[in-house]
Amino acid sequence: MSKVLLFIAVLLGIWWMRRVMSDHGGAARSHEAEQPPKALGETVRPCAHCGVHVPESEGVIDAGGFYCSDAHRRLGPRA
Repeated sequence: MSKVLLFIAVLLGIWWMRRVMSDHGGAARSHEAEQPPKALGETVRPCAHCGVHVPESEGVIDAGGFYCSDAHRRLGPRA
């Protein structure tokens, strides 16, 4: 009889823990939904010579425009 009661107590404990965990997770999910969307990363621009899109931090800016590499900056915009 005591083994049956112990088994029922363990099952109730597991049920209670899952219930507490799922309620806590639900509160976290609803909090995430209230937050505004995160800002996107940096701007991606096309190379003036070849047209390949490159993040601004990796490209080269010159008076003639934005380029994917220094070699394309030297070649200039596509004619």
